[in-house]
Amino acid sequence: MSSVGKGVTTSSIGRILQSKGYKVSMVKCDMYVNIDAGTMRPTEHGEVFVGSDGIEADQDLGNYERFTGNLSTAENYVTTGQIYLEVIRRERNLEYRGEDVEVVPDIPNEIIRRINLVAKKDQPDFVIIEIGGTVGEYQNILFLEAGRMLRLRNPGRVQFALVSYLPVPKMVGEMKTKPTQYAVRSLNSAGIQPDFIVCRSEVPMDQKRKNKLSVLCSVSPEDIISAPDADSIYEVPLYLEKDDLGNKILSKFGLQSRKRDMKDWRTMVRKIRNAKKPLNIAVVGKYFSTGDYTLADSYISVVEALRHAAWKNNRLPRLHWINSEDFERNPKKLQILKNMDGILVPGGFGGRGVEGIISAIKFAREKKIPYFGLCYGMQLAVIEFARHVGDLRNANSTEIDRDTKYPVIDVMEEQKKNLQEKNFGATMRLGNYPCRVKKNTLAFAAYKASNVIERHRHRYEVNNKYRRQLEGKGMVFSGINPKLDLVEIAELDRKLHPWFLGTQFHPEFNSRPWAPQPLFDGFIKAAIKYKK
Repeated sequence: MSSVGKGVTTSSIGRILQSKGYKVSMVKCDMYVNIDAGTMRPTEHGEVFVGSDGIEADQDLGNYERFTGNLSTAENYVTTGQIYLEVIRRERNLEYRGEDVEVVPDIPNEIIRRINLVAKKDQPDFVIIEIGGTVGEYQNILFLEAGRMLRLRNPGRVQFALVSYLPVPKMVGEMKTKPTQYAVRSLNSAGIQPDFIVCRSEVPMDQKRKNKLSVLCSVSPEDIISAPDADSIYEVPLYLEKDDLGNKILSKFGLQSRKRDMKDWRTMVRKIRNAKKPLNIAVVGKYFSTGDYTLADSYISVVEALRHAAWKNNRLPRLHWINSEDFERNPKKLQILKNMDGILVPGGFGGRGVEGIISAIKFAREKKIPYFGLCYGMQLAVIEFARHVGDLRNANSTEIDRDTKYPVIDVMEEQKKNLQEKNFGATMRLGNYPCRVKKNTLAFAAYKASNVIERHRHRYEVNNKYRRQLEGKGMVFSGINPKLDLVEIAELDRKLHPWFLGTQFHPEFNSRPWAPQPLFDGFIKAAIKYKK
């Protein structure tokens, strides 16, 4: 099933093999006909992760980076749409030399070609490929076929791991293996026999269940790996290593561990476990609800970045998901923010829920609660300040109100043609851009550097026409793109607020559990100080 933990398992295997002295590269295969994840709703697909080169990809690439430290680029993300687009392009250019082009083998061959590109580019010891979706689905059968063909062509050089869920129904009180049996049977029908079954469950798997699956799924009991729920995803590599997964993978390839070095990782996990003092952070946004449930995956990199910074400062982050539309329906609900140690507004698009976010930002500014705005969260902070401090009544973004009298946020000049022509896919300002940081600011205190590089995903910017007027009222534009003269970081003079900062870029993408992103670290430190 989706969200069972394939991405975390893939990331964990990558980290384990790295710890044994091997170089890894990761690839995510998504069955979507979309060319990339950029045009999908966060509540539909989860967060859109942006690579350093600007690729808009599945959120699992974020986990790959956070576990291995490898940077993800376009080569690390494959979709059905990309594959068909390339096959059709080649057919139109007569690159098949007159042969008929068929779904099999030409589509799987293109998938294999993309995998080989990663192997040639990075020269890793292992390419670890995650196939999205669920075994038995029609959509991913061609990726499974590619895997089958890849193994046939490379005997002894391809292994398969199935990640499957073993439920423990409360009314029964017994771990059930039947869904996994059927999953293996479905995989067998695609011509694939798994080498490992990684068994996700609420509790550790017992030997009796392992023996049962071994007999019914033709997998050795030693190769059935227990993966119970963990308090943090960073504990998963250690759980998998309890069953010696890394050495078992190497053994099947005829390899041995070059070193054993999970020491730093274990130290990091101990620090995470020892963080006990709670810190309450409100995340005010509008991409939370999916039916009756809250979807934290919409902002997964933000969540992880907050955790990294909190753990570093020996705090246990308690995140409170607040739908901004609640503030629009009932302004009295703003009072719940009084109980928060910090308020964060993540990225977003469009006008829905915006006035609720602006009211939350105003509350944070007036009550001196630490505030951190990301992308849209920075833009709306500029709008709030312009309206209530900068004498620009009803200031707005042209994304929300095209006819606003004071467009303090406006579309980038090079983006206007894209919007007019409805050219939306992969046309935003994407990926790495430099930022020059002013000294004696909150941003400089966090980065301790004058020049930084961060990842972007947006079309709208602070309108330079209003910069001087806003600066005169106490807004500090502490980060500027040196080439384009665009605002990258906006904060308030410390005489107005102890810690109020927003970024046009997405700093959350560069946070790691062993190295929290500096601005998140600064925000958490400010929240701790405010709590005291």
